[in-house]
Amino acid sequence: MDAPPGAAPLSHLRVLELPGGVATRYCGRLFAQLGATVLAAGPGRDTESASIAEAGGGYAQWLDAGKQRGPASGRAVAEADLVIAGQDEDAVAAARDLITAAGSPGPSLLAVRWFDPRGPYGRWHGCDEVILALSGLAYGFGLPQGPPMLARGHAPQVVAGVTAFTAGVAALLPAPGHRPAEVEVNVLESFLCLSETGAVAALADPGLRSARLGVNRFNPTYPCSSYRSRDGWVGVTCLTPAQWRSLCQLIGHPEASSKPELATALSRLRHAEEVDALLAPALARRTSAEWVADGLAGRIPIVAMPQPHELPEQEHWRQRGSFAPLPGTSAAGPTLPFRYVHDGVTRRADPGPPASGPLGGVRVADFTMGWAGPLATRMLADLGADVIKVESETHPDWWRGWEASEGADSSRRELRPNFNTVNRGKRGVSLDLTTEPGLAAARALVAGADVVIENFAAGVLAKLGLGLDVQLKLSPGVVSLAMPAFGSSGPLAGTRAYGSTVEQASGLPFVNGEETWPPSLQHVAFGDPVAGLYAAAAIAAALSGRDRLGGTAVDLSQVACLFELGADAIIGAQLTGGKLPRTGNRRPEAGWFCVVPAAGPDAWLAVAAGSASARRGLGQVLGRAGESADLAGGTAAEQARQAAEIEAAVADWARGRPAAEAAARLQAAGVPAAPVLPAHALGADPHLAATGVWPTMEREYAGRHSVGAAAFRFDGRRPPLSRPAPTLGQHTAEVLPEREKHA
Repeated sequence: MDAPPGAAPLSHLRVLELPGGVATRYCGRLFAQLGATVLAAGPGRDTESASIAEAGGGYAQWLDAGKQRGPASGRAVAEADLVIAGQDEDAVAAARDLITAAGSPGPSLLAVRWFDPRGPYGRWHGCDEVILALSGLAYGFGLPQGPPMLARGHAPQVVAGVTAFTAGVAALLPAPGHRPAEVEVNVLESFLCLSETGAVAALADPGLRSARLGVNRFNPTYPCSSYRSRDGWVGVTCLTPAQWRSLCQLIGHPEASSKPELATALSRLRHAEEVDALLAPALARRTSAEWVADGLAGRIPIVAMPQPHELPEQEHWRQRGSFAPLPGTSAAGPTLPFRYVHDGVTRRADPGPPASGPLGGVRVADFTMGWAGPLATRMLADLGADVIKVESETHPDWWRGWEASEGADSSRRELRPNFNTVNRGKRGVSLDLTTEPGLAAARALVAGADVVIENFAAGVLAKLGLGLDVQLKLSPGVVSLAMPAFGSSGPLAGTRAYGSTVEQASGLPFVNGEETWPPSLQHVAFGDPVAGLYAAAAIAAALSGRDRLGGTAVDLSQVACLFELGADAIIGAQLTGGKLPRTGNRRPEAGWFCVVPAAGPDAWLAVAAGSASARRGLGQVLGRAGESADLAGGTAAEQARQAAEIEAAVADWARGRPAAEAAARLQAAGVPAAPVLPAHALGADPHLAATGVWPTMEREYAGRHSVGAAAFRFDGRRPPLSRPAPTLGQHTAEVLPEREKHA
């Protein structure tokens, strides 16, 4: 077991994990690492595709760490609090039968599927590549002329696993007899957290279009890229005017900061070649460590970019215990991305009405801004918590806009679709924490809170007078989570960071893309929503154990959250002796994959024939069954030649067909395939429309607008939409009198 000592908030739970894919097994891993007794039934191997790390068996061992293994007997089912099953409808149905046979009341079922069975994709064959294509993420990653790039590994399934974990833990908070019989999560909806904001923005303004701008070029930020240093690579992100001025000064070109065409992040993106011509030669003159030190001093997001196999030996991660040896191998795997310290002050939240959700009665003081923290608190709100979002006129959430005030017309800051979707379900107050009245009101909020969460840089909230020591005095037994990029301790704790910085430091840029590319980001802020999911998971688990272990200080590192998604690459690189080959859309470890043009401008089809049955189905569609079925045999050179021939045949077949039509035809033949959808097309996707992923709400200024739905269901129903995102300070007069009673 690689959880840190004392972090066992789920030791009172028993979980039965039925055979499934990475999503179900990773969900079970999280339960085991947080102290639950997890019985894994069936073989301990990846059942749908080989992992980057599978050659050495390390990834399978990592997924199953801390679990017991045995049969899914009637007794095992009857003794379980939760049964995890998936990832297709047949596996879920079999799990229901086991629970029924065990008798009443029986455990809750956590059903993890590839797709919601209520929509057109309900019976489709899933894999990580299909989810990447359908989620909007792959479309924007790659060269402008294409093809879009599919990231390697199991990120979609890991994201689904942590989403399922949070929903499952929350479902078990009520007493037996009051728990949902079934919790549903699917991989596609879980992974939409990365592209949801682009989808709702396009629904608000149909003129908005996603674009593939090139390697390390994403709207609306530049630089957001990788550059060679004297001894490696550094990742640089520059968003605010102050950061750009400091960076220009640092590289010896202060005059560049006054050029109008480089004044904003978006204008610098339009002039990316000019920006690179300034930065690349300057950054190449010094070491990565020197640039990181200067970035810390100048508050510029600059980080060293390590290879995956180097991460376990980095001093910062060694000090934080972020990796632990995998017994029987030469590799180390990621530990949990958050650290717990329990205060021993036990308490339970006042229970809310049953219809309010499993976190009914839990009160959250939300000091988060942007994407990561607000996504976490939206998830808590979907689970029934009363979330109070704290902002001020001088320091509004930056997703409302960068300026502190928009003048008399405040409507612009209330129209941002990204803000409105990640902050729905919350109440909002305006408190200036730099003033004594504002700080006093914030203390009253904390005094009445079960949970305090913030995503400032390390130490900022303490400087404002609301640090952990103050929180514990005001609210003994509180669950308090801080989530700086590198965590609250260690040599890099003070690093200024965005979601792009988090990805740059994670090792993932050396895994994805083509060998000839620089280390490549797959998203403008990949680390943000992923960290939000882990923050919600950490809080749900801490609440589950609070009546036994007390309140909890949670120290979460956003970078370490991405280690979970890249664990197969991190482990695989160590087992294979270092650098992993970057293979674009090809998957030499898992069979045959490609992305080919379909009918229409910039239309693409992703095809994944990783299994023998998929290759047979592909061969039938192409009329060359023998060649496709035998693709896994022969020498590497023969496989490469045959793969190129079959890719050309698929391209010829797909060229005159709409991507959605071609994907449906292949899926009917048992081949995982999907159109590569841009984020702006997700709002019109027939499956997402049929399953209610984009509901609408009514809000002042914005009027009727679309938001993203919760990615889980309890007993067949999504959590209801309780309230739209608050306008700035909307609920101040309502909330403060409530909280003053707790001061």
